[in-house]
Amino acid sequence: MKVRTDWSLGEVEALFALPFMDLLYEAQTVHRHFQIANSVQVSTLLSIKTGACPEDCAYCPQSVRYDTGLETEELMELEDVMRRASAAQQAGATRFCMGAAYRSPKPKDLRKVIAMIRGVKALGLETCATLGMVSPQQAHELKAAGLDYYNHNLDTSPQYYDQIIGTRTYQDRLDTLQAVREAGMNVCCGGIVGMGETPADRAGLLHVLATLPEHPQSVPVNQLVRVAGTPLADAAPLDPFDFVRTVAVARILMPRAHVRLSAGRGEMSDELQALCFLAGANSIFYGEKLLTTGNPDTLHDRRLFERLQIRAEAPPGAAAGPTRMAHAATA
Repeated sequence: MKVRTDWSLGEVEALFALPFMDLLYEAQTVHRHFQIANSVQVSTLLSIKTGACPEDCAYCPQSVRYDTGLETEELMELEDVMRRASAAQQAGATRFCMGAAYRSPKPKDLRKVIAMIRGVKALGLETCATLGMVSPQQAHELKAAGLDYYNHNLDTSPQYYDQIIGTRTYQDRLDTLQAVREAGMNVCCGGIVGMGETPADRAGLLHVLATLPEHPQSVPVNQLVRVAGTPLADAAPLDPFDFVRTVAVARILMPRAHVRLSAGRGEMSDELQALCFLAGANSIFYGEKLLTTGNPDTLHDRRLFERLQIRAEAPPGAAAGPTRMAHAATA
């Protein structure tokens, strides 16, 4: 087994075509070779600036172009963010992610976000931000502030992309990823499935991710949350096994990455989540909300971890042993 960035599209499509049980067996074998078994990294995501985004992403309730009933909220104050970060840490999160609905951040807003990053970092948490497109200079400023991860998803394949987004190009997204890599930050990059794409599009998305100069350190796999008022509100439900296949192929292609169950987990059964963990998922977002959409409550997640005998991954630099979340699961 080795880490590759030279996968062919045909090889990726062949993985998707494997019999389901064979695919899960291969994914779990790869997972145990590169990752810690029965361990899941826990992140919390906070929307620090909500709504009024000028982009036209067809899945997003935060776009100013769609009437979804979402209330716009200005950039949060530092004290409020710190309070939420501390609460997330006490609940067992090891990474705190801050999301702002920007096309790209303005200098005055970036200065405020940098103060948040420094404050959260001082708590001992890993930091992550998603702020839209960033320039090389902005990426270096974020790195200097102590930002560990920058999230910028590709969303779907290059071929299907213009069916979902028209206000920024695929290359715009790749340019932001390059700026983040060159600044020395970890990349968090994945996509969304269930938007009407074909299996070939799912293969195309993972092929792009797996052939970047360096694999993303975190790969969020989102299931579309259908929100009334968005163009994808009536999208057909995704076959749950197709979602698991996507997780499994992501694990095989990018064996050192954290593969994260992200949006849509609130609509997944415990059994489906267990299949995803078997397929190689080893990270979740923890908390009742992901930006603006629902997520399983923390008590439910603790009980699920207990039933599956999964432990939350220890914070960076922590001594070996169960984390707060693992203790809470057995309380």
